[in-house]
Amino acid sequence: MEASEFDEFYTASFRRVTGQVYAMIGDLEEATECTQEAFARAWAHRRKLDRAEYPEAWVRTTAYRLAVSRWRRRKRGERSPDRALQGAGTVAAVDESHVALVAALRQLPEAQRQALVLHHIADLPVQQVAAEVGVPEGTIKARLSRGRAALAELLADDAGLAGGGVSHA
Repeated sequence: MEASEFDEFYTASFRRVTGQVYAMIGDLEEATECTQEAFARAWAHRRKLDRAEYPEAWVRTTAYRLAVSRWRRRKRGERSPDRALQGAGTVAAVDESHVALVAALRQLPEAQRQALVLHHIADLPVQQVAAEVGVPEGTIKARLSRGRAALAELLADDAGLAGGGVSHA
């Protein structure tokens, strides 16, 4: 892949991949950083990407794995901070339906969330999702079915989202 081809690939894919990784991990800043890092790695491997069937899938998978690695590192080194020392964060205004969807996706098991994002947001067929995740197609179909059912329940339950979780009555 030549530099101009890579530039076109980056321009066409960056925003889409960032959105997909954001939907999988629920943190836009982290998704953006991981996607940037994944594209930097893709640049270093552009000769291999030239032969890859789905270079965007390579970048998306790399970005997702980077996000998981960062999360694990953070969890290992995390200590209970003094709340009085924590700064108040500010977040830009976002569409309420988007916020509700991301909040609901966060409550799903990681495997279901990943399958839903890759199939419905990244528009990948079940076969390609299975190949990217490394599980049988039947497993992806089951994750999609369970994930859609759970997501529908979470999105229908406004009180569950407003309370930050599913009520266990």
